[in-house]
Amino acid sequence: MGKLFHERNRYSDDEYENEELENEELEEESFEDDNADEVNEAEAPDEEQAEDDEEEDDEYYEEDEEMDRRTYRRRRRIRNQVISYAVVLALLAALIAGGVFAGSKVAHIVKEKKAAREQEEMKAQIQAEQEAEDAHDVVIAAPEPVEEEPEADPLEEVVESSISTMPLEDKVAGLFIVTPEALTGVSTATQAGEGTQEALNKWGIGGLIYFDKNIKDREQIMEMLSSTVSKSKYPIFLAVDEEGGSVSRVAKSGIDVVQIDDMAAIGETGDTTQAHEAGLAIGNYLKELGFNLDFAPVADVAGSGESVMGDRVFGSDAQLVGDMVSNLVEGIEGTGVSSCLKHFPGIGATEEDTHDGRVETEKTLDEMRSLDFVPFKAGIEAGADFVMVSHITVASLEETVPSSMSKTIMTDVLRDELGFQGIIITDAMNMSAITEYYTTEEAAVMAIQGGADMLLMPDDFEKAYDAVLTAVKDGTITEERIDESLKRIYRVKYKDRIE
Repeated sequence: MGKLFHERNRYSDDEYENEELENEELEEESFEDDNADEVNEAEAPDEEQAEDDEEEDDEYYEEDEEMDRRTYRRRRRIRNQVISYAVVLALLAALIAGGVFAGSKVAHIVKEKKAAREQEEMKAQIQAEQEAEDAHDVVIAAPEPVEEEPEADPLEEVVESSISTMPLEDKVAGLFIVTPEALTGVSTATQAGEGTQEALNKWGIGGLIYFDKNIKDREQIMEMLSSTVSKSKYPIFLAVDEEGGSVSRVAKSGIDVVQIDDMAAIGETGDTTQAHEAGLAIGNYLKELGFNLDFAPVADVAGSGESVMGDRVFGSDAQLVGDMVSNLVEGIEGTGVSSCLKHFPGIGATEEDTHDGRVETEKTLDEMRSLDFVPFKAGIEAGADFVMVSHITVASLEETVPSSMSKTIMTDVLRDELGFQGIIITDAMNMSAITEYYTTEEAAVMAIQGGADMLLMPDDFEKAYDAVLTAVKDGTITEERIDESLKRIYRVKYKDRIE
């Protein structure tokens, strides 16, 4: 900037010097003209006067010339100052203009950056929204489940503790329910005395079943049952067939209890509350006498022809029978007495009796699922503790054995398909459908292998017991398999003792 200012001043001085020369020439010419005019106008001055005048003119001219020079210098200074101020003002204007331009440029750059940043933010937002929208269509693999330790089950702990201290002989005995006569060897048992004590000490039996001949009156049966419980070293089932109607061991004995109609009569009403009330009534008087297991209700569905079950079934409508069964189960179980659905997979449509020999059904499993299994499923869902498996043979299966020995019927269908987790018990093993085709030993072992938890009334208890014990010892049946059944049994026996 200093160089530019210097060049501008130098150029101005040359310009003024040229102008000064021109002005001096003009002044001299003007001065000569004035003198000439004065000479012409004067009337013949004399020479002396002329000389004087010439001297005066020279003096005047010198003074005037000095004045002109001063005037010029002053003008030149003024002009130089004006030029300097103009240059400064021009530079200031340029600087201001440059600042304004630079400011506007900076503002423009800032604005562009802000716009770019906003655009990037908008793009990021749009991308996030798109990713969120796409996430709905993406199948995200579920995280690996964190294995949590299950909460302690008090009932399971009690059951495990009880089983762990039992010798193998008592474990095997705990799988049987027999009559008091089969246990003690007497012809008719009406009391629990020393013989009962000795037998219970020898065999830790799972349960006893009582019939008409064992029941004389209220006091007698109550004393007998109470004494049996006190003499048993393990919790024990005290069972009876109390269906109502014709099969009522207690009600038919003469003891003053509520009389319940046949199930067929209740089924004809279509009123399920009557079934529930019947269950409550039966359960209450059994509980009062000391029984804790009722082999009822009958869950069979009657067929179109004459049924071997007669009036013991609710009817031929599977859904109605299921509703009646579930209500009766709830009534019995509600009193603290265990109920037992019978006779799986269903014998209501058969005319032959397994008491007398082999009985077959031509139904397929699919046909049974749509009809016979319906009431059993309803009873299971209602909370039945037991399911009794009959000795009927299902001809359509590869296993041509009674259902009470069939793995397909007990394990694959009842346990796995229908989801029953309670106690599977066989029908009485002293029926001809078993004894005519199998030895006591064979039948007992085959039933356990097929999936039964408990064996009811084998033809010869001691032989059946020894056969199962031997099978465990030689590895034909594992002790773990025995423990599985005992756990189910003891969960029912201890269920009311755990709050």
